Amino acid sequence: MKNLIVLFFAFLSLTSLAQNATKRSSEFNLENKIALQGYDPVAYFTQKKAVKGKSTFAANYEGVIYYFASATNKEMFTSNPSKYEPQYGGWCAYAMGSSGEKVEVDPETFKIIEGKLYLFYNAYFNNTLKSWNKDESNLKKKADTNWAKIIKQK
Repeated sequence: MKNLIVLFFAFLSLTSLAQNATKRSSEFNLENKIALQGYDPVAYFTQKKAVKGKSTFAANYEGVIYYFASATNKEMFTSNPSKYEPQYGGWCAYAMGSSGEKVEVDPETFKIIEGKLYLFYNAYFNNTLKSWNKDESNLKKKADTNWAKIIKQK
């Protein structure tokens, strides 16, 4: 009987993890199931710049695949993924704050705020990081609220 109970809870845990992974992968800004267009999330923090990762150093965290520039960066990420994952699923922080929309980003346009990674759209003479910087506090609050609504919808 004890084994049956243990198996039941193991099954529930696996089912929950699979649902969470599917939900996350549908909400995140992914290209071919890869986050950050293949950029290394750890490099934003350690090198203070966007660095392309390599598929040889890949890690899957709850349904989202990340590439890393080195084995060291991959190890840093896997030991504490929430520290390095981009905010708002990797969507443009400015758009999330101003309108609650999921807008593509330029992975080379970013900002670290209070130890978290924020990404921004930057194309066609429209760098949303500049707009974000003008009203960061207000936009961040709105973006947090809007992202929480998006997460709850699914």
